[in-house]
Amino acid sequence: MDQQLLIDAVNQTMPFGKYAGRKLLTLPEPYLVWFHKQGFPQGKLGEQLALMYEVKLNGLEGMLKPLLK
Repeated sequence: MDQQLLIDAVNQTMPFGKYAGRKLLTLPEPYLVWFHKQGFPQGKLGEQLALMYEVKLNGLEGMLKPLLK
């Protein structure tokens, strides 16, 4: 995986919904689980949300917090 893709995903801001304005890494796990069940949006945002779902599922968010800008 390209390191820049991970950095971009961690620092992407949620553009809509209940958590609009929050960084994807800081989204609550239940919200990402809901997206996983409903289907992630198409495109780059969906890919980034799916990546954050995997990060949270595997307990890796603490390791990625230093990447937040």
